[in-house]
Amino acid sequence: MKAKMDVIKRVAALPDMPTPKLKEMWVELFDADPPPYDKRFLVKRLAYRLQELAYGGLSERTEERLKTLAKDESLIGRAQSAGNGRPVVGTRLIREWKGIDHCVTVLADGFEYQGRPFRSLSAVARAITGTRWNGWTFFGVRRNGGGQ
Repeated sequence: MKAKMDVIKRVAALPDMPTPKLKEMWVELFDADPPPYDKRFLVKRLAYRLQELAYGGLSERTEERLKTLAKDESLIGRAQSAGNGRPVVGTRLIREWKGIDHCVTVLADGFEYQGRPFRSLSAVARAITGTRWNGWTFFGVRRNGGGQ
């Protein structure tokens, strides 16, 4: 029971930690450099990792199922649509630009990038590149919600 409480306390403390400390923890837990994402991403992924190390990861059956789904060519590049031409709220759009992965989360009323809200994908693309882009094209998303 004590070990379980320690994990809960460590996870609960993550949002209050400064980003440099989270990045140090990332190196400690993953034995790799931290990704260039925002603090919210680091907190979520570190919380998962702490629990994974304490309680175990995915079952072998689940990992096999995920590998099978990843190989299914009919699913590759497909984002679910909310029926209004936008990806479902919570969907993460990832685009590599100049060697850096940029992750955008779809919100009910816009998008979030690096912890900041944006009204459009085009505004996010401009923040990343410094030039005007059609955001849907930049992230490779068809307006009907499916990926390219």
